[in-house]
Amino acid sequence: MTVSPEVLGGLLDRVRSADARLVCVDGPAGSGKTTLAAQLADALEAPVVHMDDLYEGWEPGPGGGADNLRVWVLEPLAAGARPRYRRYDWVDQQWAEWHEVPPATHVIVEGCGSAARQVDAFPAGVLRIWVEADDGERLRRGLARDGETARDHWLRWMKDEADHFSREDTRARADVRLDGYGRPVPG
Repeated sequence: MTVSPEVLGGLLDRVRSADARLVCVDGPAGSGKTTLAAQLADALEAPVVHMDDLYEGWEPGPGGGADNLRVWVLEPLAAGARPRYRRYDWVDQQWAEWHEVPPATHVIVEGCGSAARQVDAFPAGVLRIWVEADDGERLRRGLARDGETARDHWLRWMKDEADHFSREDTRARADVRLDGYGRPVPG
């Protein structure tokens, strides 16, 4: 999913008008969050923290990544310190190297759980962007990326994230909603 220049411009205006230091691109897996985050990062000259690096594999689901986001990224940012996080290696199934988040005016966090309620306590401005696509398209995109052998993981993850999003009420709390093709979705 690549958003049009008009939609991207509108998002950048929202980031600036909200004085958002933190931009969270959340939504279900395979909806287009990573592509959108890359577009925003290029336009804002901002680093991106990927929730995929913060989950401890498939099993804990999106909630575990949100805890790591809070401890490793949000709390240091709020304290004026440089955040750093440890990347989870999905192949070796263990925590790998540490990454520092470079200083920047904006930090983009993308992935399932990036706009969890823990973000609400962040003292600087936050813009929550929700990206959605239908389940069939998301599964198609995911399997195209991860391979057919990941089907069972994807199906379980889709159930886990649906439970997570319903508890967090993430879609309703979003400031902006887009579909999986980069088009605005009404409230």
